[in-house]
Amino acid sequence: MSCGEPHETDCSEVLDHLYEFLDREMPEGDCTKFEVHFEECSPCLEKYGLEQAVKKLVKRCCGQDDVPADLRSKVMGRIDLIRAGETVPDQDVTVQNTDRSATAAE
Repeated sequence: MSCGEPHETDCSEVLDHLYEFLDREMPEGDCTKFEVHFEECSPCLEKYGLEQAVKKLVKRCCGQDDVPADLRSKVMGRIDLIRAGETVPDQDVTVQNTDRSATAAE
């Protein structure tokens, strides 16, 4: 995604690090560069606004739920693969629940 205009900070860099910006997990100087970019680039600003809205919605709807450690680990592993540009396996990342009723019936 790009508006086609040259920017000091490239659109691809902004989009690659968008969640770090949203979570305030980057140095202040980088945050400032991103804020300047959003002022200049409406497609990136739109993407930022969308991701910010999704993040708020998820927090409101799911903010109190505890995430199982193994699920968090699997999701973070996939995120790392995607960021590294590697192929992500087609495996399901959900936690497998055992059927206790079937075990109890045996």
